[in-house]
Amino acid sequence: MKDHTFTQKRKKICVITGTRADYGLLYPLLTKLAEDDQFDLKIAATGMHLSPEFGLTYKEIKKDGFNIDVKIENLLSSDTNVGISKSISLGISGFADYFEATKPDMIVVLGDRYETFAACVAAMTARIPIAHLHGGETTEGMIDEAIRHSITKMSFLHFTSTEEYRKRVIQLGENPERVFNVGAIGIENINKMQLLSKEDLEKDINFKLDKPYILVTFHPVTLENNTAQTQFSELLKALNEYKEEFKIIFTKANADTDGRIINSMIDEYVARDPVRSIAFTSMGQIKYLSAMKYTLAVVGNSSSGIIEAPSFNIPTINIGDRQKGRIQAKSVINCDPYHKNISKAIKTVQSETFRANIRNIINPYGNGNVSEKIVLHLKDYFKSEKINIKKSFFDLN
Repeated sequence: MKDHTFTQKRKKICVITGTRADYGLLYPLLTKLAEDDQFDLKIAATGMHLSPEFGLTYKEIKKDGFNIDVKIENLLSSDTNVGISKSISLGISGFADYFEATKPDMIVVLGDRYETFAACVAAMTARIPIAHLHGGETTEGMIDEAIRHSITKMSFLHFTSTEEYRKRVIQLGENPERVFNVGAIGIENINKMQLLSKEDLEKDINFKLDKPYILVTFHPVTLENNTAQTQFSELLKALNEYKEEFKIIFTKANADTDGRIINSMIDEYVARDPVRSIAFTSMGQIKYLSAMKYTLAVVGNSSSGIIEAPSFNIPTINIGDRQKGRIQAKSVINCDPYHKNISKAIKTVQSETFRANIRNIINPYGNGNVSEKIVLHLKDYFKSEKINIKKSFFDLN
């Protein structure tokens, strides 16, 4: 028998998702909220989910059995600075209308993307409490750094992925009573999802995995000017030095400034060598994590190489400054975005000594069971009516 003590009316919880990546991470929490009759789950899909260029990934949400309450178009066919600023303004406008019509009791957001920022601005002005996952983290090479900390200041509840990040959110003036270290939610997927065997993965993606392969995801470093093409060219040069040794699975870049440049270069590379390489706009969570499980290494600058890959005890080659400042396991090798440095790192991850040293590493981002903790905290705050968006700044002294 389920507990109905804290309210006679189900609380509307609106979860915002704008990319294939954040949806995959949010999946276990969405499942928990959908199954709990104390909550009325609303899903707002926006950003890349609605773009044909990025795979219309809202269909994955529907395929998983979730109802999408609203689709908010905000993505322009431009990845320039001006285009992204206009996308933010469109997102604020769209979410403002939706929140006025729906009046959710709380919104839940993850991370630091600009479409998430737009939703939070609209929620803040509508006086809707915000629960934020993965606050307090640092990524010194991206505009996401400032966006993430801005979302922290707009949010009421905070669910961080490590204790250090919890302390940083408190350092930003948030009351410790509202900041919870629950671990990284992506690890819950690794523990709970039925991942594919290597043979089934090979059939599913229609690509021969008869050699070792690496999983490559490279995004623009958004606080640098016009470096995407140069840096990705250096990565491709390094990959070409190992043509006989491994294959490549590329996952394409996000809709960040200059992301389309990287995606075009991936398409050209795969077209020249389709036997050795394959590219995906979106693999989906099960296929992506399955590919990660069997890979020789994760290469590029995606957060998944920092947060999820260590749970498989596999190496990560983290290139450049995009993820600079994040807490890292010993399985992560950092290198500058030059082909000689990248090539040297690839040689290192192939060595038996290095692989033996990381065989039993502990992932600093926890061991899963995150969604249950979050739901319990949400229930506690609604039951005890402790939500008060008139926040006081918490001074450390």
